[in-house]
Amino acid sequence: MQVLGIFAGTNPDGITAQMLATVMDNIKAPNTAITINLNDYNLHPAGPKHPNRDLGKLIQLLIKSDVWVIATPTYWGHESGTLKQFFDILRHYLVRIDHRGGMHPGRFKNKHYVTLTSCYKQAWANFFSPATDPTFQTVDKVLSTAGLIKLGEAVQAGTWDHEGQGLSEKKINRLKKLSEKINQSQRKDDQTVKRYFELFAIVAIMTLITMGIQVGLSHLVPVSGFWWTYLSFVVIFFVLLATILHLLTVRLHARK
Repeated sequence: MQVLGIFAGTNPDGITAQMLATVMDNIKAPNTAITINLNDYNLHPAGPKHPNRDLGKLIQLLIKSDVWVIATPTYWGHESGTLKQFFDILRHYLVRIDHRGGMHPGRFKNKHYVTLTSCYKQAWANFFSPATDPTFQTVDKVLSTAGLIKLGEAVQAGTWDHEGQGLSEKKINRLKKLSEKINQSQRKDDQTVKRYFELFAIVAIMTLITMGIQVGLSHLVPVSGFWWTYLSFVVIFFVLLATILHLLTVRLHARK
């Protein structure tokens, strides 16, 4: 299995690059690791009058690699412009676009990815007022639409006054765990069955909680009957489902 490290920042010796190097250095045989710096490539769209050999090289690397480790600093509350340009020129390769403009997974479906980022904001501030969430969300949106499966993510906050100090032991151990997860991943990993089991577990737990809340309400609100039971169940279940989906899709990103 080949692991491709993709650096998309302005400082190849900075914290984000160190995070990427730590992950890639702990990829174990028989897996192989290759790291590229997007700044070394010509990132412009290819066309009949504007051929781009670098784009072909990048696509071949992406095809041959089973796991992509994407490392980008968070600038102005978002991923780097280099990474955005990279995603933009690859759009027609990442997804298949139908006649209505809908996007569907393309040739990279079922590959895996890891996201690494950093920011100047201190860890406590990034936790309560996240600057790095939009970076993770952009990468997730692009690659999940392309059919890739996420393995994990990591963030290093407070890099303004830590560039010369390197990564802490705690952060290095966190990154090594990501490497272990990559080493243990399978080349083909269709998680459809796993997701059905997870969905079943979520529905079962929410149903139990909903029924428990209904029992509690029956002691406070002296109303009974089929329609009251039905309506209260639907409302409670919907609120619980919306809350869980919000936590899973918006709130649960690495922040420190």
